[in-house]
Amino acid sequence: MTFVLYSLILLNGHSLWGNSMKPMTKAQKRVLDCIRRLVEESDNQSPSYEEIAACAGIGSVSTIHVHVENLMRKGYLTKKWNANRSIELALGREPETIRELVPLAGTIAAGRPVEALEERETIELPAYLVGKNETYALRVRGDSMIEDHVLDNDLVIVEKREVPRDGEMVVALVRNSEATLKRFRREGRKIRLEPANPSYEPIVLDQEDVKIQGVVVGILRKFK
Repeated sequence: MTFVLYSLILLNGHSLWGNSMKPMTKAQKRVLDCIRRLVEESDNQSPSYEEIAACAGIGSVSTIHVHVENLMRKGYLTKKWNANRSIELALGREPETIRELVPLAGTIAAGRPVEALEERETIELPAYLVGKNETYALRVRGDSMIEDHVLDNDLVIVEKREVPRDGEMVVALVRNSEATLKRFRREGRKIRLEPANPSYEPIVLDQEDVKIQGVVVGILRKFK
């Protein structure tokens, strides 16, 4: 599947990434970031596997070797022939073009609350959208958030965080059984889950009846 970021389409009509990029795992990104930093600090000298392992906090040099080989296959690294320090960064692979795989965790209601169902699927994201906390995607069903530009069948990118700020769009678990997508508001000792569609009423609950499962950090849309 090919998805594009809604906010960038709205601004310039272009896709966020090209079709030739290969996604990497978080461990591979950590290794690549270390290689990039070590190259910069050593005035463009290739790092050793031991130096990369120490930087990345990985105890096994053989594991670094596997990551380097995978990064070479994906086009992020190259090697010089007949050199002890042979690792080189591939030209044109800037950090902002790196993509990562995140799980598509199920379906979320933008309307009446429904249970989020587990699905075994992943999507590719630009690395800057994937924060330090666990990140996942949910497919939207319903139209209660249309005034916030969230449409039926969009994907929302969610960073796991249990304490949102007022006004953030959240994935909320209601009474420990049903998940819904709404704006988060505090009203004294109550929680107000606010839709972005006048056809729907807000959901007002006691704090103990609401568990925040994450905060929306991006919206993806598939074009037919």
